[in-house]
Amino acid sequence: MSQHRKRPEKQARGLIVGAVAVTVAAGVSLGLWAGGDSGPAGSATSQAQSPSGGAAEGAPTPARSPSPAPSPTRSYPLSTTPRTIPAVRAHTPARGPGWRPARGLRVVVNDADLADEGRLLAGELGLTYAGQKDDVRAGDVRLTLDDDEGADPESYRMTVRGGRVAISAPDDAGVFYGTRTLKQEVRGGATAQEGVVRDEPAKPVRGFSLDIARKNFTAGWIEDRVRELGDLKFNRLQLHFSDDQAFRIESVSHPEIVSKQHLTKAQVKRIVALAAQRHIAVVPEIDSPGHLGAVLAAHPELQLRSAAGNAARGAVDISNPASAKLVDDLLKEYAGLFPGADWHLGGDEYRALMVSDPAATYPQLATAARKAYGAGAGVEDLTTGWLNDRAATVRKHGKAPLAWNDGFFRGTSVRAAGDIRVGYWTGKEIGARPPVEYLSAGRKVVNYNDEFLYYVLGQPNQFYYPTGQRIYEEWTPRVLRGTTAVPSKYDSQILGGYFAVWCDFSNAQTQDQVAAGIRMPLRATTQKLWDPGKPALTWSRFKALADRLG
Repeated sequence: MSQHRKRPEKQARGLIVGAVAVTVAAGVSLGLWAGGDSGPAGSATSQAQSPSGGAAEGAPTPARSPSPAPSPTRSYPLSTTPRTIPAVRAHTPARGPGWRPARGLRVVVNDADLADEGRLLAGELGLTYAGQKDDVRAGDVRLTLDDDEGADPESYRMTVRGGRVAISAPDDAGVFYGTRTLKQEVRGGATAQEGVVRDEPAKPVRGFSLDIARKNFTAGWIEDRVRELGDLKFNRLQLHFSDDQAFRIESVSHPEIVSKQHLTKAQVKRIVALAAQRHIAVVPEIDSPGHLGAVLAAHPELQLRSAAGNAARGAVDISNPASAKLVDDLLKEYAGLFPGADWHLGGDEYRALMVSDPAATYPQLATAARKAYGAGAGVEDLTTGWLNDRAATVRKHGKAPLAWNDGFFRGTSVRAAGDIRVGYWTGKEIGARPPVEYLSAGRKVVNYNDEFLYYVLGQPNQFYYPTGQRIYEEWTPRVLRGTTAVPSKYDSQILGGYFAVWCDFSNAQTQDQVAAGIRMPLRATTQKLWDPGKPALTWSRFKALADRLG
């Protein structure tokens, strides 16, 4: 989570955002209607008239002079809480006409850092982006940085009062989330209701992980997901782009490993810039020392082989110094392409540790372990040393490392570096360690629970397509493994979670089918990461809201 007003990758936003120029027409309505499909219920009179007593939008206009001001006796019903996904955490109701977008109304900011947020909102709602302005006009939407350094940078306050909207936050991320709330509330011609929204996420990591190694997703499809994620207040997109099946991003240091179907660096830069505009960090994952089959196809000399000469699928020989050099070449190359702070190192399912006797099966690894770490060291120690070395590589580039839980081992003399966060996804591995083992040791954990959050194409190995309803009704960030929550005392160590798409059988679904299949699970996941408590809406009402918001 950013601790500063501006994220570094936001410098790239100019690639995406163009200035929105909307001509201000004389006499355009200020859009101060009451009612709307999510507005307060009022009398027949109040719903049929504008605040000035004139006809509502679309109604015939009487041939008389307009009233110079709203009637002082006009009353409005008390507003109700806006209906958004994720739901806002707190709303103070008030009486008043609310606000609706109309052509000619302005979006203004108090700081140039908010230009991207202002232009985006103006373009979405058909308003005029007027830049930094100190004057006040009827119908304005004002975006403000309030310099509250002690507050959550993703928190915000949205005030609808006197025919205007004010969104303020300590960071541009919070302002952006306020604009998402406003955008959803006025969806389909509805009214932003009078009152004050105070909102902030429960968890700082709210992510979507996409396996583009096993299945080639187009850049356009990924960009569509970025827009969807931004509107839902997600802030991470993890790209798993290297695996046994393919390596999917252009490489200069090792072009020989890149698959025919891949993303160019120019396409990745566009995705990263679009994501930065939506306050989403793109997290790269180059998994090692397992899941390197595509790399090994071009470098068979680095393949891990047993004493009998059998190749370990996807596994690199970590006793060979050339293996570390190749992987570090890639980590260094892509460090500049992905400017966010997070880096996923993988570390899962190393074939050498999926046999009953690793030392006897792969004696070269056992020999290397003893040479590096002493007579008592084993293959688990050597593998942990590999993880620590890769973490050191990305750390030099300002990255915070993350690894899968089955890349950590108990009883080793070599311990994984303390700053490597645990991506907890399963309890099915050999020697499975329950989540509390990591938490009680003080580690930070990110939730990828494969019971709820894994969308595995083809549904192999007893994986079933998760439903939004099950996530919405049964899962919380504390449910790290299976269906049981860890004790509440560990809640602060759980940074958040990811909903993940894995493409084990890549042809099982098309891109469009994947998008449709994950639509409600994504919405349920963001709701529970933003507020893990029991939702106010039933599942049927939540689904109806999602259908209305699009």
